[in-house]
Amino acid sequence: MKLHHLKPAEGSRTDRKRVGRGRSGVRGKTAGRGTKGTGARKNVPLGFEGGQMPLQRRVPKLKGFTNPNRVEYAVVNVEMLAKVFESGEVDPAALFAHGLVRKGRKVKVLARGEIDTALVVKAHAFSDAAKAKIEQAGGRAELLD
Repeated sequence: MKLHHLKPAEGSRTDRKRVGRGRSGVRGKTAGRGTKGTGARKNVPLGFEGGQMPLQRRVPKLKGFTNPNRVEYAVVNVEMLAKVFESGEVDPAALFAHGLVRKGRKVKVLARGEIDTALVVKAHAFSDAAKAKIEQAGGRAELLD
């Protein structure tokens, strides 16, 4: 076999369609575009749905934006801590064990309600008022990373 014997595989190469070359050709006259209408005359605009209200105009515009860096906290109020825990240390694992937060969420303690038990509360965030209430009850508020 020599270089001049090489040729492409059977059916891998076909001649391009030459449309609009007279009535006798297969693709003459209307050149495969049917008769009349936008598709026969010019390109149909992008997103055109045959006169139906296009998707771009059907979908409502949304105001504002969503911050991708927002930190979502699981919120626990001081009154729940007072109800559930008698004394000792409170951390996210203990809160999860008592069904107060979901697993894997950062915990923030807020100040609703009253607390009178001395607890060591470990959380990712505290409101100033919650921190003050915990310390006033003789406890401690520790921040986690």
